[in-house]
Amino acid sequence: MHQALPLLHVPSLAAYPGLVHAVSTRHGGVSVGSYASLNLSTSTGDSRENVDANHRRLASALELPRERFTTTWQVHGTLVLHATDDNAGGMIGQADGIITDTPELPLTQRYADCTPLLIYDPRRHAIGLGHAGWRGTVAGMARVLVQAMAAAFGSNPADLAAAIGPAIGPCCYEVGSEVIEAVRAAFPAADTLLSQPANGAAAQGPHLDLWAANRWQLEQAGVGQIETTGVCTRCQRATFFSHRGDGPRTGRFGAVMMLRS
Repeated sequence: MHQALPLLHVPSLAAYPGLVHAVSTRHGGVSVGSYASLNLSTSTGDSRENVDANHRRLASALELPRERFTTTWQVHGTLVLHATDDNAGGMIGQADGIITDTPELPLTQRYADCTPLLIYDPRRHAIGLGHAGWRGTVAGMARVLVQAMAAAFGSNPADLAAAIGPAIGPCCYEVGSEVIEAVRAAFPAADTLLSQPANGAAAQGPHLDLWAANRWQLEQAGVGQIETTGVCTRCQRATFFSHRGDGPRTGRFGAVMMLRS
């Protein structure tokens, strides 16, 4: 049953035999109601028992050691923590990025519209996993994650393979003045990231392209290979949890990365 858990794999990352990665969906778990069913977070009210059971199902589907799943308490910032055998297992601190070059150490983060950032260095055999909502994006989470891998492992950005996972798309991400001002301050070509909705509805404000914003940062950091999945979590609410689409009491899907020995 667990092996049939629906998971998304990014083609460019799946090409590397030394890497295990996946993005989960909202299906295949035990949670009920607005958390149905593979919710991976207790932050919006789901029970610890259900969330633990869902993590065990995800670990089983990927044939990974659940007890070594290592993550952070996400706070919409740009701090990156280094996971090692010494701190493996559970939550290792408040941060939105996590890196490791330790094999058999699964890294995980959780999302419901924010941008998953998955980075692999096949030369140094190291990984980085990030979480970037609008605050993290304008603060440079993608760039900081690349810099953290360079500092910790000697990674050359040109060697890196990066993926931008399912997140709310420019089709659905209407933003207000606070976000618009922050984007204009952070990006030289902000006008290319902010657009009016395609349907031309006068009542709607500009829409932000988080995919393009994070891709631009990765390109500016010199990342050699970048794939954008192009999956909008609000459009695909039947498959992924979406804060904008479902409201605040919804679940979180996850991204997992692990280096093979």
